[in-house]
Amino acid sequence: MPRIVLALGDICTQEVDAVVNAANRSLMGGGGVDGAIHRRGGGSIMAACKQLRDTTFPDGLPVGEAVATTAGDLPARWVIHTVGPLYSGKAHDAELLAACHRSSLQIADQLGATTVAFPAISTGVFGYPVEEAAPVAIAAVRAAETAVAEVRFVLFDARSMAAFEQAIA
Repeated sequence: MPRIVLALGDICTQEVDAVVNAANRSLMGGGGVDGAIHRRGGGSIMAACKQLRDTTFPDGLPVGEAVATTAGDLPARWVIHTVGPLYSGKAHDAELLAACHRSSLQIADQLGATTVAFPAISTGVFGYPVEEAAPVAIAAVRAAETAVAEVRFVLFDARSMAAFEQAIA
């Protein structure tokens, strides 16, 4: 089981092997974490995402799955893109959110990444309440069979930090 660390801050500044992007299905950038990673990482991330759309995911990346690209100008080596669920309040939301974390860690293992930074997936425009998402994310990481040594949840605000602190306790 990886060591879990919580940090308040900007995921784009994390010096880790891989940063997880809370992407949309198109992989073409967007708002929130997705937009920030694309802006700060530069055009090489977008070029890699376009290639993935052209070759592997013409209909977009399915919810719960993950794929890696270069990290461009970010201090990380890779960006692992995963698409979280749009919150509906149904049990399936938690299954899909957990799948995002498992899939991302599987990709990290394939890359040989030992440190991975996650945002609070789906808690922005996708509407997942962070108080519900945090225990799902923590449980998924704790249950994952992975060689990743450290999972760092990089949280944008005090409310998210409090939710993840409660989930980890």
